[in-house]
Amino acid sequence: MLAERPYPAAVSLPWPAVSAARPGRDGLWSRRLLSLVAGGAVAAVAAGALLPMTASDLDDVRGAVWVATAVHLAQQHWRPRRTGRLAWCARVAGRHGTEPGLVARRSPAGWVGLVAGVVVGTTLSVGTISILPNHWAWVGAARPVLLAVVALGLGRVAYREVRFTGRLALTASGIRQGRRWYGWTNIDRVGLHRRDGRVDGVRLRQIVREPLEPAPVIGGRSVAVSDERLLAAIEHLRPRPEVLAVGLPVSPPEPAVRPAGG
Repeated sequence: MLAERPYPAAVSLPWPAVSAARPGRDGLWSRRLLSLVAGGAVAAVAAGALLPMTASDLDDVRGAVWVATAVHLAQQHWRPRRTGRLAWCARVAGRHGTEPGLVARRSPAGWVGLVAGVVVGTTLSVGTISILPNHWAWVGAARPVLLAVVALGLGRVAYREVRFTGRLALTASGIRQGRRWYGWTNIDRVGLHRRDGRVDGVRLRQIVREPLEPAPVIGGRSVAVSDERLLAAIEHLRPRPEVLAVGLPVSPPEPAVRPAGG
């Protein structure tokens, strides 16, 4: 029998799920290579655009900081209808390997939020670099280095987007949103999370968590699947996550009451 890969103490998985999560078994390294290529390409393009910028060019970017920030704050109130469904995927790229699972893609609002956040972060960084006093001797040499760091940051965003399958995934190993991961056996209860009187995500009540750390919230406007539908799937799979490790397609249940506006 193959030796099992150890997991954190709070996670207890059947053998098939552990086997599916072994590094390099199902093409994870090719996914990492693709992510590195995508991230490197974005960083190279960004560096090609940022490094030749002169002091006057940087001053022009500084004026766009307020506009980008205002647009970013405004788009956070956009709540489009979410009618997507959890899609079965035979190979979900996760933390330690690939395994079968259900995937929720990023919603249009999620993509707009991602792009807006990147634009704001870039303009703020470039704007800050532009206000460095030119009479400081080290500024001339440091400015290209700082701009290169900004370009690398953009490449890192692209790497993370390509590295994982979907915005949110449910596998036998646990629930993953972005780079955050939550083991099934550490989830006590789940429920809808409300913000400003509206449903905005699914709250996970963990058995063990850091002191004073709030319960994590997954889903929300960043995914194309409604929170009610996501909650129904989690409640159905939480007592039996091993069904996701078999490799056969799994159809998540529909919520008892269909969402009116997502």
